[in-house]
Amino acid sequence: MSFAPFVPLRILSSYSMLEGAIDPKAIAKLAKERGFPAIAICDRNGLYGSYAFASACFEQGVQPIVGTLLGVARPSSEAIDHLALFAQDEAGWQNLCHLVSRAHLERPLELEPHVALDELDGRTEGLIALTGASEGAMTCLFAEGQGSHALSYGERLEALFPGRLYVELSRRGNAVEDAAEAALVDWAYDRDLPLVATNPANFADPHFHKAHDAMLCISHSRKLWEEDRPRSAQESFVKSATMMEEAFDDLPEAVANTLVIAQRCAYAPPERAPILPSLAGDIEGEKAMLESEARRGLAKRLEPYEELTEDERKTYYDRLDYEIGIINRMGFPGYFLIVADFIQWAKDQGIPVGPGRGSGAGSLVAWALTITDLDPIRLGLLFERFLNPERVSMPDFDIDFCETRRGEVIRYVQKKYGHDHVAQIITFGKLKARAVLRDCGRILDLGYNRVDRLCKMVPNHPTDPWSLPRALNGAAEFKREYDNDNDVKQLVDLAMQLEGLPRNSSTHAAGVVIGDRPLAQLVPLYRDPRSDMPVTQFDMKYVEGAGLVKFDFLGLKTLSVLQRAVDLLAKRGIAVDLAGLAWDDPAVFQLLKQGNTVGVFQLESEGMRRTLTAVKPTKFEDIIALVSLYRPGPMDNIPLFGKRKAGEVEIEYPHPKLAGILEETYGIFVYQEQVMQAAQILAGYSLGDADLLRRAMGKKKQSEMDAQRQRFIAGCAEHSQIDAKRANELFDLIDKFAGYGFNKSHAAAYALLAYQTAWLKAHYPEEFYAASMCFDMHQSEKLAVFVDDARRYPGREGGVAVEQPDINRSEADFTVERTDEGYAVRYALAGIRNVGGKAMKALCEEREAHGWFESLDDLFARIPQGCMNSRQLEALIAAGALDRLEPSRGRLAANIDLLLATADAAQRERSSGQEGLFGGDDGPGNTLRLKEADDWSRADKMAKERENFGFYFSSHPVEAYRDIASANGARPYASLMAAGAPMGGRSRAVMAAMVEKVNKGRTRRGADFVRADFSDSSGQFSAACFEEALVANFEKWAEDGTCVLLTVELDSPSPDEPPRVTVRGARPLAAVAGSQRMLLTLEVAHEAAIAELALALQPGPPGYGEVVAKLALPAGEQAMMRLGYDFRLDGALAETLGGIEGIANVALIPKTGPKLFRAA
Repeated sequence: MSFAPFVPLRILSSYSMLEGAIDPKAIAKLAKERGFPAIAICDRNGLYGSYAFASACFEQGVQPIVGTLLGVARPSSEAIDHLALFAQDEAGWQNLCHLVSRAHLERPLELEPHVALDELDGRTEGLIALTGASEGAMTCLFAEGQGSHALSYGERLEALFPGRLYVELSRRGNAVEDAAEAALVDWAYDRDLPLVATNPANFADPHFHKAHDAMLCISHSRKLWEEDRPRSAQESFVKSATMMEEAFDDLPEAVANTLVIAQRCAYAPPERAPILPSLAGDIEGEKAMLESEARRGLAKRLEPYEELTEDERKTYYDRLDYEIGIINRMGFPGYFLIVADFIQWAKDQGIPVGPGRGSGAGSLVAWALTITDLDPIRLGLLFERFLNPERVSMPDFDIDFCETRRGEVIRYVQKKYGHDHVAQIITFGKLKARAVLRDCGRILDLGYNRVDRLCKMVPNHPTDPWSLPRALNGAAEFKREYDNDNDVKQLVDLAMQLEGLPRNSSTHAAGVVIGDRPLAQLVPLYRDPRSDMPVTQFDMKYVEGAGLVKFDFLGLKTLSVLQRAVDLLAKRGIAVDLAGLAWDDPAVFQLLKQGNTVGVFQLESEGMRRTLTAVKPTKFEDIIALVSLYRPGPMDNIPLFGKRKAGEVEIEYPHPKLAGILEETYGIFVYQEQVMQAAQILAGYSLGDADLLRRAMGKKKQSEMDAQRQRFIAGCAEHSQIDAKRANELFDLIDKFAGYGFNKSHAAAYALLAYQTAWLKAHYPEEFYAASMCFDMHQSEKLAVFVDDARRYPGREGGVAVEQPDINRSEADFTVERTDEGYAVRYALAGIRNVGGKAMKALCEEREAHGWFESLDDLFARIPQGCMNSRQLEALIAAGALDRLEPSRGRLAANIDLLLATADAAQRERSSGQEGLFGGDDGPGNTLRLKEADDWSRADKMAKERENFGFYFSSHPVEAYRDIASANGARPYASLMAAGAPMGGRSRAVMAAMVEKVNKGRTRRGADFVRADFSDSSGQFSAACFEEALVANFEKWAEDGTCVLLTVELDSPSPDEPPRVTVRGARPLAAVAGSQRMLLTLEVAHEAAIAELALALQPGPPGYGEVVAKLALPAGEQAMMRLGYDFRLDGALAETLGGIEGIANVALIPKTGPKLFRAA
């Protein structure tokens, strides 16, 4: 094959974010298509894409050239120029990594990445340099007429790159390059330096120019119509060899030298075996140390097992020896020792560490070393699921740490191994469908609301993201907008060209790499402005290829919550050891059976709560199973799981030999480990080979599946005397479950955390709620849920009390305090909006040091400096925090200026050393003369509370109409959102809510409509109303804050988004009679549900409550049945019925339909 006589050297890939627009893999493909023998990647101050680029080039049969466009500060100047540098060999690669790392790490954050020219000294071996076209110092100085400075700079470059400096020429209509070219050529000939022709490229083809222009607008936050914005150069595409030869027909050697550089730079970044520091000197020392530490640790772990027989003890030590043998044979003892070291350090410092995560909990060695806290033999967990001797790959422990103290562990690792030996891992944010629509809509100046509406038409599935082309094919409303609106078409067409490109870099949430040498010797580093820790320029996939091993330091909020609850209990003299809890506590399982699991780790979703009430777990293994089953796919087995557990359906096993492994899950495959054990038991697989079978089934690769099927059939015949027909059936059954079986080790570890959280909620709910709310301090929606859940806590009159904030009783955080009735949660001062956590902490420290604030005078005489401004004081007043000092919130609000002036005067007195007026011996008294003012009305108080809590703390205005609303079938917003709407269909419901805000609009047909904001005690929501007769009413209702009864229609555009709410009718609650005739409709799936339905229905006024049920019959048929007209129907009943297993699509609506609610 003949190659083109030119090599592109100056391509900015998409990793020059929002500047380059060609994916590294696309660069390699382009080179092959255009016949380039080699091609270079030359990103600005980065080597981010070099591994992906080199790998793609090898696949395409093209030679990669790896380089960077390095920022270099010009001596005696503030200018930062750029040099193009390319690696010739390993030394050049290491120097590139060093220089790029230094450019990011050793410069002020406000300046772009760069190195000083002198810092190139000693770091140019193995590097070829190009002078840099329009961004190079030589070109700029010559163009500015500073010839002598240019020649001096050139001498410096020649000295730094002897025999490796090329004078770069570009002919693309750039004024700077054109002005400097003659001088550059003269200088090159005078110094006998080679010329090289380049065409710095940001995109592949000319047609992409407009999209690249838009990309630059996104980068610089400018609009396309602005005249003085940065603009894309039309010539900045990858030109063909023919075009370059024509452009440089007078300097053919400049084109030919691109081939010379390619020959001199035949190098690609190396793939390395894992590199780790050693805690024992060498591999043999590590092996010995691992065995010693593991044996000592196992002996300690088994001390509480007093009734262990010798045979059982031997089982543990045999398993330990087996695992140690595999770990040492695979060369991973050092990895285990490093992980054990930082986990043990964390535990010694009192930092909560999770019991395990992922498959690592299946290792007995990990348990012995205290890496995990689950006995894998007791729980039947498999080591081979974590580390397979048949498949060599690095082990990977994911470690959960307390969210607030995770950083301490990372700092320990930095200190132990050296700050320059430890780094975090980069991640790249992409221009995904909705994001790129928003960016492009912004630069096209289309208006936020318009673009936001369009974005919401694109389905947003985190696990299955939709691209814009897919949305055009699969989202009808989006396609309609595209077809009928030219602005939308222009926006979408532009966005599709940019979709998928990197937009920004960030830091991996957990990944940390540890090296045995300074990391800049192995990989290029980057600086995240939000962190003081270096970050690798390679993402997780490629950093491992470079020889670095990833350790996951994850922050888990639940661990912080558990520790805070334990600390709160300690304050009232109760010591709790969560790790030592028995797993059979009746109170825990009673709480789970009730579905009382809001805030309980892994068990708090509405669907999971319904599942718990249906399945009624009675043992720890049930929790493990439900954590595993409650996912798309396997959740279809939950009803059968529950029936078999309850004895309603006989337990059946696919084969008698599998009873032992499927007994705990009632004959149902739930775990990946069960799939592996089934292959071992039936077909004689080793567990390592069984893991390979599981992986093959997951990948569904036909050739692998065919080979595994034959091996399985032969193994079944040999080991279990199963014929080929039955073996094929068993293989298909196992294959089906392997597709969605869950990792039992992971589920067990998380089930343990769920159990511990549930134990706290069951036994010490006050501490549970206080601790939970501490870590959702600034999420008012979650605080609202916790407060509501606490007040509904079953078995207590009025639930768990949550007391309002109090300037003397509250801390900055949520706390528990003794009351006459027992204990209560005290609301945090810092949980009030707009007060500031630091200010409230300082206020509490003053109170702790000098006693309670006994009066307003005392409070404002002692407020620490900087802790109170008018907004903070207004928030404290509105939240009721000063009620005990002055019960009239209205009066306090009217005197804010006086109170703050008093505080300011007191602070000045203290600063001057004169305590006189405010610090005398007379003690605090009420000397402040507050002007009189009316107290706020109840409605004003509630509105102010809502503004400063983020929800209605004392009560929601709708609560005044609770009975009327319930009698008319109203259901809370949160309940309807949790229940959802049928996919592709619509459902009706009744809601009671307060109208807060209305925006009026006009449809395309010219009809008026409103989009209104509502709230009820469970949350806030918005809904559209297209009933023109109601538009004027809604505007008035919003002004008055009217509580209304709504008939709404729910539809669900996507399974991952809450249903949309459309109002079909509305009427003020004050005008609604409580004797409304109601209709309840529902679907019943089986006989057991009919019995529960009959128990739930109670008689009511004759003719006022009709119930119609759709019953499932054999053979898939259905029948409609009217159960009667005389039932008592309300929202509470609808809630109850919605939680019964086998009852679905419960709808409670006014019998006369929505017309009843259309106010005149």
